[in-house]
Amino acid sequence: MSEALQRNIEKAKGFLERFRGAPLGHYINGRDERGASTEVFENLSPIDGSPLCKVVGGSDADVDAAARAAKTAFAGWRKSDGKTRRALLHRVADLIEARSEEIALIECLDTGQALRFMSKAAERGAENFRFFADRAPDAADGLALPAAEHLNYTVREPLGPVAVITPWNTPFMLSTWKIAPALAAGCTVVHKPAEWSPLTAMLLAEIVTEAGVPPGVINLVNGIGERTGRALTEHPDIRATAFIGESRTGSLIMSQGAPTLKRVHLELGGKNPVIVFADADLDRALDAVVFMIYSLNGERCTSSSRLLLQRSIHDEFIERIAGRMRRLKVGHPLDPATEVGPLIHARHLEKVLGYLQVARDEGAEIRCGGRRVEGLAGHYVEPTLLTGARSSMRIAQEEIFGPVLTVLPFDDEADALRIANDVRYGLTAYIWTESAGRALRMAHGVEAGMVWVNSENNRHLPTPFGGVKASGIGRDGGDYSFEFYMETKNICLAHGTHRVPRLGG
Repeated sequence: MSEALQRNIEKAKGFLERFRGAPLGHYINGRDERGASTEVFENLSPIDGSPLCKVVGGSDADVDAAARAAKTAFAGWRKSDGKTRRALLHRVADLIEARSEEIALIECLDTGQALRFMSKAAERGAENFRFFADRAPDAADGLALPAAEHLNYTVREPLGPVAVITPWNTPFMLSTWKIAPALAAGCTVVHKPAEWSPLTAMLLAEIVTEAGVPPGVINLVNGIGERTGRALTEHPDIRATAFIGESRTGSLIMSQGAPTLKRVHLELGGKNPVIVFADADLDRALDAVVFMIYSLNGERCTSSSRLLLQRSIHDEFIERIAGRMRRLKVGHPLDPATEVGPLIHARHLEKVLGYLQVARDEGAEIRCGGRRVEGLAGHYVEPTLLTGARSSMRIAQEEIFGPVLTVLPFDDEADALRIANDVRYGLTAYIWTESAGRALRMAHGVEAGMVWVNSENNRHLPTPFGGVKASGIGRDGGDYSFEFYMETKNICLAHGTHRVPRLGG
C-alpha cells in the first residue's frame, strides 16, 4: 500500500467517524431529525462490503414533515431579493470549497469512484452554485411584448416546493446541479438522495444552512425509492419533481405525479454512440473513447458505451483500445493512481456481470476483461471490450452502466446513422471526423439531445443538458433550468384606447 493511499484511508476514516454512531436520519427545517420511521438499513462500502453507516428509511410522516417545512419556508424565500440569494449561494460555494477534501474522500468511500475524479466533486459543485447564484438577480426577468393598443410583458415566478431525487454515481455534483438553480429561482427543496450513496447529501444540507439559507428552504429525507421516493413524488405540497436515474423509474415518477399534475424533469439513461470515421484524428478519438467509457467506472449516463467504427479502421482501432485497456489501473478508489474503482453495490455488480454472460450467450466476443477482478474483495469488474456485436443484441440496446464497451462496425454515413439511432435512448452522441460537412450531417441526423464533435463530454454550464426518447424530458443548464423551476406569467396593460365589446344594451 502506497503512502498516499494509506494517508487518504486514515483521513477518510476520520471524516466518516461522525456517521458511525446513531443511524443517519433526515435534515428537516434546519435540524437533524431521526424521524418517525423505525426502518433502518445498512449503507455498505463498495470497496470491501463492510458497513459504512446505518440509514433511517423515511416514512410518509417524515416526507410530510419535510414537505410542510418546504411549503412554510417558501412564503419567505420566494420574496427574498435576487441579490440576497446570490450572496447566500456564493457563501454556499465558499463552504463547499472549504470542505472539499471531506466531500471527496467520503464520496469515494460511498460510491467507489476513483479519487482522481472525485477530487473535483466539490470544485464542480461550488461552480454550479456560483453559476446559478450570479443569475438569481435576473431569474424573474421576462419579455416586453407590445401590441397596437396593449402592452404585454412577462415575469417569472418561483414554482414552489420541489422534490429533487438524485442518483448514486456522482451524487454530490449532481445534487448541486439540481439544487442550486432551484434555490436561485426562489424555490424550496426536499431532497431524496439515492439509498446507495447518502452521505454527501447530508453534508450539502448542512452547508446550505450554515451559509445562512433559512431553515426549511432545503430539506433532506433518506430512504428507499419505492417507499420514501414515492411518498415524495405523490405529496400534494410538492409542485414538481426533478429526477436523475433510470428510464423505468422516470416513467413511474411521471405516473406518481399525475394525480397532482406535477411538473417533471427527467434526466434518464443512455446507450450513447461514439462514431469514429476513418478520416478522424484517431489518436484524439482513442483518448476520448477510452476516457468516456472507463472513467467513473462506466457508471455515467453520458458514457460512450457503443463504439461505432468504420470498417476500414475497425481492426486496428480495436487493437489500440485493447492495448490501452491492459494498462488501466484498477484498484482502491482512494489510491491516486487508480483509474477504475469498484462498482457501487453488490446488486449492480451482479447486473453488470449478468450482461457479460448475455454477451457470451448472444455470440459476441469478449476481447478484453469480462470477469470479476480476482484478488480484490469489493465489487470490482474488469474493464471489458465486446466485439463481434450486432445492433439487435441486448448488449447493444440496453444500458449496462459499467466499464463495458460494445463495438459495432459500419460502412458509411447512412449505416452509421441507422445504427446510432437504433436504440430507445437519445441522450448524447459523439462524432469523430475531419470533414465539416459530415460532422454537420451526422450531428443533425443523430437522435440525441446533445452532440459533441471531435470532443469528449465537455460541459459548458449555460448550454442545455438533456435527452430525447427514453433519455428524458426537459433541459438543465443556464436559463433552461429556470424554465423548469419557474412559472411564466403574462401581464396585459391596455392603453385605454381600444373598443371594449358591450352586451345588454
